[in-house]
Amino acid sequence: MDGSTAGLVLLFVVSLVPLLPTEVTLLGMGIAAAQGGTSLALVIAVASAGCLASDQALYALGRFGGRAALDRLSRRKTIAAGIGWLDGRLQRHPRPVLVVARWLPSGGTVGALLAGSLRWPMAEFFTASAVGVTLWTSYVAFLGYAGGQLITEPGVSLLLSLGVALVLGSVITYGVKRSAVTTGALPQAGGSATRTP
Repeated sequence: MDGSTAGLVLLFVVSLVPLLPTEVTLLGMGIAAAQGGTSLALVIAVASAGCLASDQALYALGRFGGRAALDRLSRRKTIAAGIGWLDGRLQRHPRPVLVVARWLPSGGTVGALLAGSLRWPMAEFFTASAVGVTLWTSYVAFLGYAGGQLITEPGVSLLLSLGVALVLGSVITYGVKRSAVTTGALPQAGGSATRTP
């Protein structure tokens, strides 16, 4: 197995397992694509397949008892803000909200669990999930690719791409937190924002 194949296998596994550093791995593979290591389209396809499979498993978990997992996740402040924001909007604008959720910390995980616990139709969830993961993985891979094109030193490229991703992610998270606070969507300490379906 050559280095690029091993990298793609690693990317798939990291994308498949919730809460592993998918963004950093995908940025690194985007940089590798810029420097001739592998095809950018293949990087996006592999990451999208892993994230999509993970979403379907989390959706199923949400349908069959994801409430406990959501309660555990809501103990983290940034994730609690995401849960509050998502829960307040998923029932009104489900598809676009699930797509946007991918940019929140653990937003893909939380969105899939919530969608399952709210008993969304599986076909609707799959469609929204597929659009969300494709847009998100493309965005992150292109960010890495751009960093790899600008700077040929892989370590510096990764730091530059990661820095841009962190700044953009922080801006989105801040906006979500402000929105959750102003609409009263943040869960109370020890509780969950989710409603019983």
